[in-house]
Amino acid sequence: MATETRHAPGTFCWPELATLDQPGAKKFYTSLFGWSFHDTDMGPDGTYTIFQDRDADVAALYTMREEEKKMAPPHWNSYVAVESADQTAAKVKQLGGQVIVEPFDVMDMGRMAVLMDPQGAVFQVWQAKKHGGARLNDVGSLCWTELMTTDPQTAETFYTGLFPWKTETMKASTGAPYTIFKRGGEVGVGGMMKIEPRMGPMPPHWYPYFAVSDCDATVAKATSLGARTLMPPTDIPNAGRFAVLMDPQNAPFAVIKTMPM
Repeated sequence: MATETRHAPGTFCWPELATLDQPGAKKFYTSLFGWSFHDTDMGPDGTYTIFQDRDADVAALYTMREEEKKMAPPHWNSYVAVESADQTAAKVKQLGGQVIVEPFDVMDMGRMAVLMDPQGAVFQVWQAKKHGGARLNDVGSLCWTELMTTDPQTAETFYTGLFPWKTETMKASTGAPYTIFKRGGEVGVGGMMKIEPRMGPMPPHWYPYFAVSDCDATVAKATSLGARTLMPPTDIPNAGRFAVLMDPQNAPFAVIKTMPM
């Protein structure tokens, strides 16, 4: 599991799928992205699967525990790199969020906590030790993470108070406001959109974007593997072409073919 990857504080560093069907999810994502995997026996906690691409860790998955099934449907967990999981968890409480799982050590790999923002979107923080995180911003890996929320203004205040982020707001392709979170005010790490009535019932949540070489071909392959399309392939001016999908266990994620820099 150990890698030499290290991410600056405030960077989304690890996408982790919580699923109901671990064998089915492994088959889906390895077929879709060409990932390989290796499993680690966690004893009573089941099996933890690490996805790899070209020998680099890119993501993980596990089977949801009974208590987790009562709280949420299958979903991707989004981890943010921090210097101190304990200090971040304490700050979450001060900013009006909640600590779902208090900071704890993951063997000698790192220290983490499960947190919730004031609107109910859950996210994780990771204080790296032996495992620094995933390879990022390359085909087959995490390249963006996006928040869907009911209250962008309150969410902006919360996250810029918690992480070393500043924001920039522009218009999305739909004409709706779109907020970019920038680490240190310069490096874009994620985005935020408001949940509109036209989107139907949807709880606030974070979800990942994975970089692909061909958005349309990836969507077609995902569909053939049992996924549903929530947003068909769409061009983002000066950015790329993306789509939002729902995997066979109903966990949302996105894919994007970015424009050459």
